[in-house]
Amino acid sequence: MRSALADATGDRLELDAYLEDFDKHFWRAGSAGFWKLERQQTFREPGVKSWEAFFRGEWGKALSLISEQRGHYERYFRKIADHGFGLHRVRVVEEPLAPYLQWELHLLHLKEQCGEDTRVVGLDDIALLESDGALPEIAIIGSSVLYEIIYDGDGNLTGGMKYTDAGAIAECKRIILGMYESGERLTSFFGRRVASLPAPAVHPVS
Repeated sequence: MRSALADATGDRLELDAYLEDFDKHFWRAGSAGFWKLERQQTFREPGVKSWEAFFRGEWGKALSLISEQRGHYERYFRKIADHGFGLHRVRVVEEPLAPYLQWELHLLHLKEQCGEDTRVVGLDDIALLESDGALPEIAIIGSSVLYEIIYDGDGNLTGGMKYTDAGAIAECKRIILGMYESGERLTSFFGRRVASLPAPAVHPVS
């Protein structure tokens, strides 16, 4: 996947420009849909109340705040459906789960119940794809825009690289689709590997 992007020309967007550009294109995804690949195991999400509770070590509060978002996500995914597209995610999961990932999988489980389509893949599933380094964080909107999402060393979102090269987008989507088709539905994985886990031990990123 990195080789496909290396052969294409991208535009670096700082955070505000990235968010504005992303939102402009998102609701125009059309029948090709929205596809996201998440590879990193830990991010920071300041401003997200449930993440902040998790980060403070308040696990019960974090789960309660996730549950309270059900109505919001039901409306959000209904709006997506009304715009004629679906939201698909491939989540790479390393085990044992990082504390952040345990929190995120609870959130993704709620989102899946509300309309998101998520598949889980493990390290063995992507080993051949990472012969030249870890897979990037990718979002593909429709068939015309791809973002490599950029984070700093602490896991904070800082912007993205925008690509419009049709060949690079098609190749990256082909790879993500392959991972998706071989992946396990999140509902199944969550029931087997996440639901019964005790509260995670939080080790804040400095």
